[in-house]
Amino acid sequence: MKPDNKTLEYYEKNADAFFEGTVSADMTYARDRFLARVPEKAHLPEKANLPGKAYLLDLGCGSGRDTKAFLELGYSVDAMDGSEELCRRAGAFTGIEVKCMLFQDLDVKEKYDGIWACASLLHLPRKDLAEVFRKIRDALKQGGILYTGFKYGTFEGMRNGRYFTDFTEETFRAFLDECPGFTELEHWVTADVRPGRGEEKWFNVLLEKMS
Repeated sequence: MKPDNKTLEYYEKNADAFFEGTVSADMTYARDRFLARVPEKAHLPEKANLPGKAYLLDLGCGSGRDTKAFLELGYSVDAMDGSEELCRRAGAFTGIEVKCMLFQDLDVKEKYDGIWACASLLHLPRKDLAEVFRKIRDALKQGGILYTGFKYGTFEGMRNGRYFTDFTEETFRAFLDECPGFTELEHWVTADVRPGRGEEKWFNVLLEKMS
């Protein structure tokens, strides 16, 4: 269920280029839509009796771009990535420890108000995604929100040195039938925000954990 070894090797070998190419990408629109849905509950793990904002997980944080944005907004944030090289860079960029772990290693119960998985889960084979979604569901509190994004299309396989699973509205709806406990709140299709990549389309979706 882990990302293809070649995919992890790609990020280890190309960490600098990937960091520089993504750290400034403007994801404000998607982050705002995500945060508008995340329950504004008090959560400070070490001072639970004091007011705070929601507790988030950046699942596959890459450069740490979104982790830093959430921290600057006052959220409590955990960050993880499967690439040791990217974890080092993201940790230096965000100022917090970034845990190096694979998606299948997520093993917590009702810990997070929101999980942000931006352009990360797309590297898992379609046959393994449902189990990872179950782990994400378990990690979310009741009413917690998942944001994730995939390349738009029907392709699955190796592309430019990495494994990709693409989705359309129809194929994701069929996939979600395999993941009880989630309901789709909204989805939207966007152009890639990186310079020179605007012709590439992304499928974005917000899901809520239900009882």
